Amino acid sequence: MLKRKWVVALAASTVLLAGHALGADKKVVAVSIPAADHGWTAGIVYHAQAAAKEINAAFPDVEVVVKTSPSATAQVSALEDLSAGRKLDALVILPYTSEELTTPVKAVKDAGTFITVVDRGLNDPTIQDLYLAGDNIAVGRNTAKFMIDKLGGKGNLVVLRGIPTVIDDERIQGFQDAIKGTDLKVLDIQYANWNSDEAFKLMQDYLAKYPQIDAVWANDDDMLLGVLEAVKESGRKDIKLALGGNGMKDIVKKVIDGDAMTPVETPYPPAMIKTAIYMTVANLVGQAPTRGNVKLDAPLITQANAKEYYFPDSPF
Repeated sequence: MLKRKWVVALAASTVLLAGHALGADKKVVAVSIPAADHGWTAGIVYHAQAAAKEINAAFPDVEVVVKTSPSATAQVSALEDLSAGRKLDALVILPYTSEELTTPVKAVKDAGTFITVVDRGLNDPTIQDLYLAGDNIAVGRNTAKFMIDKLGGKGNLVVLRGIPTVIDDERIQGFQDAIKGTDLKVLDIQYANWNSDEAFKLMQDYLAKYPQIDAVWANDDDMLLGVLEAVKESGRKDIKLALGGNGMKDIVKKVIDGDAMTPVETPYPPAMIKTAIYMTVANLVGQAPTRGNVKLDAPLITQANAKEYYFPDSPF
């Protein structure tokens, strides 16, 4: 938490102190992100638009343009629109999917654009100049370790994946690596596309197929909401734990309240997009070359520290 605040403060102060150094040519920073199709992406849109408003107001020679896209195909088209007829000095992109956006982003890179990738990585990491994300392996690993301790190292699990992306793969890797050597058995693992309705239907299928389920891991909180609703409607009493990830305020509130089925959470803040935009602008105007990887921590949120992660006025 402190590490992330320090990164944001450093990037913001670098940009603010460098305002006098801007030249006559307006620098264009395009921000391409998924549309608000679930809670976490709603947070992404909120923080991206806030960053654009702040930077555009402070620096008349910097233009931050935010474009949202409802699908991978639409995001490819959006990249073409953003770069048509003007030079992009930088692109901050949260890819809708990794595979479909890798080649289009490379084309933008080849035109001389600084590339910042956020969260869902590209299939070719050499394209990016800067990468910023949460620790997805830790999200999966820390959740699994809690399940191991709580269940005594044995039990039947079902897992809900997000969409085919690098970060989904990393979360699953962290989870599966952590349960190796234990008697926790994954009965089923399928995609629910980080969607509450799809998770509700998938969880209904799991409940119909498996008479004994000890725990559920939905690797995103929107899916967890669907899981919890399906479990509630089923009346099943065998499920001891249903955990998610990302730090949705509704789930953090459950942790604060001491919910028995969802007693812990892992953070993955959508405000990371704002951090990435500020760092990208600092690279352009602050004489502060910014390259490499920034990874945000994913400590376990428990009842003891949950209030630090609870923001009731946020969109997520």
